[in-house]
Amino acid sequence: MSGLRLSSTGHTSRPWRIHEVAGDFRLEDVWLLPTPGGPDDLHHLVQQMADGEDGPHGGNPVGRFLFAVRWKLGALLGWDKQDSGVGGRVATLRDRLPDDLREGSQGPDLIGAPFTSVFQTHDEWAAEYANKTMHGVMHIGWVADGEGGYRGQMAVLVKPNGRLGSLYMLAIKPFRYAGVYPALMRSIAREWQENTARRTAC
Repeated sequence: MSGLRLSSTGHTSRPWRIHEVAGDFRLEDVWLLPTPGGPDDLHHLVQQMADGEDGPHGGNPVGRFLFAVRWKLGALLGWDKQDSGVGGRVATLRDRLPDDLREGSQGPDLIGAPFTSVFQTHDEWAAEYANKTMHGVMHIGWVADGEGGYRGQMAVLVKPNGRLGSLYMLAIKPFRYAGVYPALMRSIAREWQENTARRTAC
């Protein structure tokens, strides 16, 4: 799984439109996704992630347990109240979009996770989530693999909410790398292979 993790320049060196929108967010992680495809296949990946029933834990029992603990803790501490999210504690990033992105496709919201789409282009999709601890962005780009093909790339950007948010991000970091990301990558790869086979057979 370590081979899929990229340096920060894997995201910052590319002319993504998200740089115009979330310049005050911190880049937390960058991952190469196991989703080989052609130049116009981002929309397949976006739909897969939006429709995925596994959710952010990737259907993995360990990941599912970690998220269950997280949601329970959030409920006890009031982290996830509606007024702490997008449109409550923080304004949506759609308010920052330049005219061409605002007038373009917003993209789908996620069924299995509390993310709301911000914008979607031919090679870029961003979705946001916020609670009392942070405001986060999941950014999916579609990049050439250097061998004539293309694949997805995921960046996670965060804006911690003060000291609480910084401590929260530090506390969950080991769990993200040990349980969440490995399960998510396996889930994405499995679904991509199944969906690609289904599209090819049609």
